[in-house]
Amino acid sequence: MTNNQLVFSIIVPTYDRPQQLAGCLDSFVKLKYPRDLFEVVVVNDSTEISIETTVSPFQNRLNLKLLSQPNSGPATARNTGAFAAKGKFFVFTDDDCTVAEDWLQALENRFLETPDSLLGGRTVNALHDNIYSAASQQLIDYLYSYYNAIPDRAQFFTSNNFALPAAEFRNIGGFDTSFSLAAGEDREFCERWLNSGRCAVYAPEVTVYHFHELTLRKFWWQQFNYGRGAFLFQQTTAKRVVNAKKMQHPLFYLNLLTYPFSQTSGIKMLLIAALFVLSQVAIAAGIVREKKSKDEQ
Repeated sequence: MTNNQLVFSIIVPTYDRPQQLAGCLDSFVKLKYPRDLFEVVVVNDSTEISIETTVSPFQNRLNLKLLSQPNSGPATARNTGAFAAKGKFFVFTDDDCTVAEDWLQALENRFLETPDSLLGGRTVNALHDNIYSAASQQLIDYLYSYYNAIPDRAQFFTSNNFALPAAEFRNIGGFDTSFSLAAGEDREFCERWLNSGRCAVYAPEVTVYHFHELTLRKFWWQQFNYGRGAFLFQQTTAKRVVNAKKMQHPLFYLNLLTYPFSQTSGIKMLLIAALFVLSQVAIAAGIVREKKSKDEQ
């Protein structure tokens, strides 16, 4: 795609998940893509937790760079990685993901068609027997079906599987580091990208597999934090977008709550539907908590 230049920089923020990170890095080893055309930048979002023993077995198998920062959240970690990256395109994924063998080749094919776009791929839940992980992914699947119904006019991608030109990432200012949680920073980035007149394209053939082990408690806190991120997103976009919407159309929520019935069947369908309801309660609680915290400042 280019001569004598790294095509891709894969940027992976990580925090205290060594086993998942090892699986992620191993999937990069298996990529069917020239090893001299991509690098991997791992950013340890902690200066207190060492991941040297996890990363060292891959040092001779990948063009790999390890960075560390004081715990600041994934948005800051991604920016830290991007600052040190050398590729023409930045590709973001998370430490609890593995990638398909044709991941980079599929991205290259897409960038040949639309070199200036933000590309978002498909994420697949890899923990099929975990009902909470399945529900979490189905919630994302619904958002993709809603926001990315027209693939070449996509509006939202999660940051565990998207890519864009490095120069454009720098021009737009990277991720907003006021988002300290893993919640809302990708939504804000996509909104800012589109609001600047840039294009986003959904590329479902660009696939990652998500190994996010959830329990009922972890599912609740994940969705609660999404609510906190949603409030910050509303506050942030209201400053730059006139008449920014604070709520979706009621049909958005009706279709969301009925979505599981079109995806699964039997008891699993009913359990996931119940978790969809719980997610909305948790998100609302997160919004209220963040609003109260802001009012008290």
